[in-house]
Parts: sequence; C-alpha cells; structure tokens
Amino acid sequence: MRVSWKRILAAVILTGASAIGAAATAHAQDDQFLMPEQSEAKARELVKLAVEALGGSAYLNVHDATCTGRLGSFDHSGELTGFGKFIDYAEPPDKERQENLPKRNIISVYNGDKGWDLDRGGVSEAPQSDVADYKEDVQKDIDNILRHRVHEKGIELRYGGADVVDLKQAQWIELVDSDDRTIRIAFADNTHLPIRKTVETRNPRTRFKTGEIEYYSNYHPIDGIQTPFQITRERNGIKIFQVFFDTCKYNTSLSDQLFTKASLDERWAQIPQKEKVRDKKETDRLKEKQKDEEDSDDSPKKN
Repeated sequence: MRVSWKRILAAVILTGASAIGAAATAHAQDDQFLMPEQSEAKARELVKLAVEALGGSAYLNVHDATCTGRLGSFDHSGELTGFGKFIDYAEPPDKERQENLPKRNIISVYNGDKGWDLDRGGVSEAPQSDVADYKEDVQKDIDNILRHRVHEKGIELRYGGADVVDLKQAQWIELVDSDDRTIRIAFADNTHLPIRKTVETRNPRTRFKTGEIEYYSNYHPIDGIQTPFQITRERNGIKIFQVFFDTCKYNTSLSDQLFTKASLDERWAQIPQKEKVRDKKETDRLKEKQKDEEDSDDSPKKN
C-alpha cells in the first residue's frame, strides 16, 4: 500500500523530516552461486508465492481501496512531532485522495501527473515538487511493484539471498529499473508476505545516494487480501513516519469525481466561513513561526 502523506502531515502540524541514511542490504550469500537466469527464476518464484499469500487473484484485481487510520511523524532526532487521523481513497496505480479527520479541511488529490490541494487558503494546484514526489512514490509502491512493475520490460530481477529480517527468517529479491532505482523486498519464509522494502536512488545532479526503508507488519485478511495494518518508513536510517490503519475496504466502486479539482471546489464551498477565517489565522501564525525559526537557523552563530 502506498503511503505519500505530505498534506496529511501538514494537517496535523507535522514536521516532515528530511533526513538521509543507508538502505538495508540483504545478505546475498547464495546469490553468487546462481547463474543470472537461475537467480531471476528464483526471484520470480518468490514473487509468485508472495502474490498468492497476499490474496492471489483478489490481490491482483484490486480496483480501489478506502482506508482510515492514524499517522505519526518524527523529527531528525526521533521525537514524535505530531499525530492525526486520516482517510485515504485510492485507485491504483496513480489516483489518490487523502483527507484529515474529522474536519476534512486538508485534502490532497493526485490523478496521474496532476494534483490539487485544499487547505486553509482554499483550493490550489499542487506544487510540482509534490506531484513529482507522488509519481516517485507510485514507482516505489510495493503493490505496484508486485502487481505490475516486476513484469515491465527492461527490469532486472534477481534473487537477493537468505537473511534474518526483523527476527524472521526471510529471503530477498532485488529489482533494478531503468531509472537506476535499486529496490529490495524481503519475504518472510513462514508466510511469504513482504516484511521489508528498501529503495536506493541516486540524485542525478549530485550523484549522492538516498536510502529508504519501509517495514510492513500486523497483517489482517480484508476482503480476501492480506493487508499490513502498520507501516513504518525510514529515510537514511531515521524514522519519518508510522501509519496505523484502523479499517480498509476494497473494490467499493469509488467515484472518479473524488479525484478531481471540482470535488475540492465543492468541499471548499461547504466549509463555513467562520472556520475558514479561523483556519487562515492559524495558518498565518504557523507560517510566521516557521519563518522566525528559519531566520534563527540562518543567523550567524557565535563561537
């Protein structure tokens, strides 16, 4: 399940950490003894077992999902900086709508290469950087990988070896795509379910590497699909957020209208003017506080 929660983080006044760290590396001791064709065949067998464990045809035929839950975010020191409730609507692979609860006055909608935000200032186009981040998350989404990306032309897929991952015997696969992403997924031996994913990317300008890790746990069978109710993401060894799902429903025939700017305009019109004014004042206060903090950070430091 994809988790790209920028606007929801803002809704609960979370400070999105921009920390950097190394991705976990599989112990691929057995990999050196396999020919490339054998390595790919073993990796594809692990993917097949995982898809079956996740729900087989039910998992492969998910058309939409609606999930509610709670989201916590952490700063660069590991301190919890906020906690809030959300609802997420998705039509894989590239349509998503995220709302804060209970007010539903912070909403983010993505539809392919377009995006819109509803916040305390009204409805606006999503920043291009946010749209780019969303599109990147789509490429790294574990469900998109297992359902579709492993079959893409030009994908290099290989066996990554046996390991002990989160105190579980597991086996890794490794996928390298045409954009120079290296994606590793660990599957538990006893369940064949994914328990960890690492993604290593390289900045095309600086050539510096960035490593991200996601942990999947607390699986529940929902509509025939094994669903991880807890997802944790780290970037370069520092925890960014944790998601705790409360409910999930699949294939409820979500309306395409949900993923449009018009739906946000309609929601904005429903918000009482009193709330808009109050929220605007709070937004201005937070912006001023953030500016003061940035100015303080940029000021010369005395020895």
